[in-house]
Amino acid sequence: MFETSRLLTADGRLLFATRTARLFSYGFLSVILALYLARLGLSEPQIGILLTATLLGDTAVSFWIATNADRLGRRRMLSIGAVLMIFAGSVFAVTSDFFVLLIAAIVGVISPSGNEIGPFLPIEQAALSQIVSAEARTKVFAWYNLAGSFATALGSLAGGALVQALQSAGWPDPMSYRVVVSGYAVMGLPLLLLFTRLSPATEVPAAVPAATSREMPWIGVRESRGLVLRLAGLFSLDAFAGGFVLQSLVAYWFSIRFGVTPGLLGGIFFGANILAGISALTAARLAARIGLINTMVFTHIPSNLLLLLVPLMPNAPLAIAVLLLRFSISQMDVPTRQSYTMAVVRPEERSAAAGITGIARTIGASLAPVIAGPLLANAALLNVPFFISGGLKIAYDLLLYRSFRRLRPHEEVASTRSPSPS
Repeated sequence: MFETSRLLTADGRLLFATRTARLFSYGFLSVILALYLARLGLSEPQIGILLTATLLGDTAVSFWIATNADRLGRRRMLSIGAVLMIFAGSVFAVTSDFFVLLIAAIVGVISPSGNEIGPFLPIEQAALSQIVSAEARTKVFAWYNLAGSFATALGSLAGGALVQALQSAGWPDPMSYRVVVSGYAVMGLPLLLLFTRLSPATEVPAAVPAATSREMPWIGVRESRGLVLRLAGLFSLDAFAGGFVLQSLVAYWFSIRFGVTPGLLGGIFFGANILAGISALTAARLAARIGLINTMVFTHIPSNLLLLLVPLMPNAPLAIAVLLLRFSISQMDVPTRQSYTMAVVRPEERSAAAGITGIARTIGASLAPVIAGPLLANAALLNVPFFISGGLKIAYDLLLYRSFRRLRPHEEVASTRSPSPS
């Protein structure tokens, strides 16, 4: 970490701080969000509609912000995202009116899963790629993802512990949950302050002429459009496959199949998130040796084979062990995927490219639970989501390798051509 810190400028350290603060906030809220809405008197169908609206609304807002950030200013768009986060948290904290909450969910930034959502990630990736060398980019992205994983895990623990402490002290349930929701809104303020302190170095390089709205189409990419759309299609397939084994669905599966208690489930997924974050660290070193695409594919396939094995385990301890083993290598493709996308598109198209591919993943992931739910409700089909997910993910890996194995980032080609030292 100290070596990575030396690779970062002051802007880089600020972006790590914003990532950590934001993911802590997401984890802090997500652990109690559905319970809070239920305590407000919303029905289960209303909660489902609200969470769906949150996802789709954030997708639409993020798409517009990310695809215009390189043209209108990355710092400006990041600040707008922080304001939308404050807005959504504030509205959720002060009203129980379903339609008002629905508007806030669509327009604002709320993460019901604890994972990254909103316009921040693609713009921060583009800014980080701007201020670190191509050789250091994958390593920096690995630490960037680790910081987010740890922050989410700690935020989830903090949110749950705070509610439990307040309720033990005699606070009514709705009020104890409202404290956490209000805290989420308040956390948007330091995030906004940090974004305003970023320097012009995080913007599109001055040497690259800013495209006018006529020159740059609304989708935000021009020369890289075909490449970005191909990547987006493949990443959407991967996310669709992953949607069959979302954390909440896997937890439900463990509860139904083996009777695992909620307390143990919390421990399992806290450990899984920590392992997933750590797994990203080895990706940079491996990518330096075998390349980004090879790292993405050759670590992802074993991870998905382990996913296929989870439902075949005869008891809970073995299933948990295989799941944790899977998480120990499951995130090695994440920083390499992010780094590869940034490497193969033009600098002035990076925010848009990251936004398009990220939103493609969000849309893909949102479709699978509709199919997985009925499968989990049928005892004979209980294990099928794991098999569908693992099979589709392996198909994604093979398609990715076939499509992009020859398209190597400039730094990989340059290192191959460089003469070895005598």
